[in-house]
Amino acid sequence: MARRVFFSFHYQKDVWRANQIRNAHIVDGTAAAGFQDASLWEEARKKGDAAIKALINKGLEGTTVTAVLIGSETASRTYVKYEIDQSIARDNGLIGIYIHNLKDRNGYTAVKGANPFDQLYFERDSRKIYLSSMYSTYDWVDDDGYNNFAAWVEAAAKKAGQ
Repeated sequence: MARRVFFSFHYQKDVWRANQIRNAHIVDGTAAAGFQDASLWEEARKKGDAAIKALINKGLEGTTVTAVLIGSETASRTYVKYEIDQSIARDNGLIGIYIHNLKDRNGYTAVKGANPFDQLYFERDSRKIYLSSMYSTYDWVDDDGYNNFAAWVEAAAKKAGQ
């Protein structure tokens, strides 16, 4: 089954790395979900928080899996928590993928960033359950994302009941 994937990432820092994954055309629909034109993002930013959230919600429509592309600063990105929360609310499968080993447009790699799933949790019976205990995280380079991404997406979708 073809899966539409929403990509959550730090646009200013990681768009070059994210585009390498998107342009691999490994999963159907990856070009349409989570990759807004920079001018649309800037226009929404000028309109405020509600406009940005509306843009994110529109990008999530019709997706079955959200891939959080983890760069050096993704975990501190303003809207990453919102994208993850909305993905869970929509019953999307969820995976994290470290992208720091991919080269940027200047040929440089980056330092490994914090996993946002290690920072986000919900409470059950007065204890914290971190998302990192529920959702898988991979490294695009070390775990051969080019050959394994479709399987990661399918496993995440099935785990979410999609």
